[in-house]
Formats: sequence, structure tokens, C-alpha cells
Amino acid sequence: MGESSRIAGQDSLRADARRNRLRILSAARVVFAEHGIDAPMATVARRAGVGVATLYRRFPTRDALVRATFALQTDTCAQALTEALADPDPWQGFQRLVETVCELQREERGFPAAFVSAFPDTTREHTRVCEQAERDFMALVRSAQAAGALRADFHPSDLAVALLSHCGLVTALPGDHAASRRLVAYLLQSFRAEAAHGALPTPSALSLRSLPLAADGSQGHRPSRA
Repeated sequence: MGESSRIAGQDSLRADARRNRLRILSAARVVFAEHGIDAPMATVARRAGVGVATLYRRFPTRDALVRATFALQTDTCAQALTEALADPDPWQGFQRLVETVCELQREERGFPAAFVSAFPDTTREHTRVCEQAERDFMALVRSAQAAGALRADFHPSDLAVALLSHCGLVTALPGDHAASRRLVAYLLQSFRAEAAHGALPTPSALSLRSLPLAADGSQGHRPSRA
């Protein structure tokens, strides 16, 4: 085999490994959301369409898989915020960000709450990520308000309240995606500048950092092992 063929073969193997890793993490998100973070590793492997041995080569322990799955979810949120800030139309960026985060809420079904409860060592990092998200979100809000698209009296806590409301809906009606999308559309319309008619009550003290991860106001719990 020539040098170029050998390198091409290595690149192909690396690409296959990356695809397998992403398939496993995507499957794990679904399985952990549906069955909790103590779901059998074999269930994740079946959902991903890989062998159990392949899964364990990528993630030697359940904790490693759970941590990587949560990191993927965090990265997805961070990427959505980065793309929103880069959008030349700040309202379009704002709208897509809210839609993306609410879509994740529909999919996660309490997974973040269970994760933070099960891995308390990640609490500080989770707080740091939320603080950065708040700063970036404020920059997006200012841009959308300066463009005359977002109502001038919008407060950052309004997003936290909206997400908490949406979380309650998807917890009560996990399979009703139509209800979820309709609520999100109503919320977005109410945030438009042209929807501002009269003064609003004082904003809530809720922030993204203090936003409960579970609809009942708790930080979730790790299911006990059978």
C-alpha cells in the first residue's frame, strides 16, 4: 500500500470512529431522556446500531457516556447562541435561538436535571456556562432591540420564565409537539416590538443561572439502580 493510500485509510477509519461516536451520543440522548441515566448500556448500543463492544471502546464506563452526552447537549446550546449572534438579522437569530432551546427541552425530558444531580462536581462548570450564556444572550437582546424588532421592555428574565413555562408543558404533554410549537410561536409573537401595548408588570428575578432544571422546580434526581 502506498503512503497516500495508507493515509486515506487512516482518515477513513477516523471518520468512521467520529460517526460512530456521534451515533452513540445521539442515541444516548434519546435513551437517557426516555429511560433515565441508569438505562442499560446495551439499550444505547441497540439504539445507535452498534455493538456493545464498540460502545465500550468509545466510552469505557456509563459515567463517561453520560458526561459526554451532556457535553454534546451543552455544545448544541452554545452553538445555537453563537449562530444567533452571528446572524445579520438579530430578530431571526433571537427567534431561532428560542426555537432551538425549546426543541431541546422537548427532547431532553429531565435529562439535564438528572445529570446535574448525579454529578455534583459539574455544578460549578454548569454555572459558568450559564453565566456566559447570559452575557451572550444580553448582547443578542440589545442588538434585536436596537434593530427595532424586539420590544424595548423585554427583560432577560422573560426568557427564563418562557422556558420554565414551556418545560411545564412538555412535561405534562411530552408527545404533543403541536402544543409545544404553538406555545413557542405565541411567546415569540409577544416578544415582538409591535406587540408592546401598555406597561408590563415588574420583571421576575429569575435568571438563566437560577432556572430550575425540572418542571417541579427541583434540580432533578438520579433514578435508583434496580
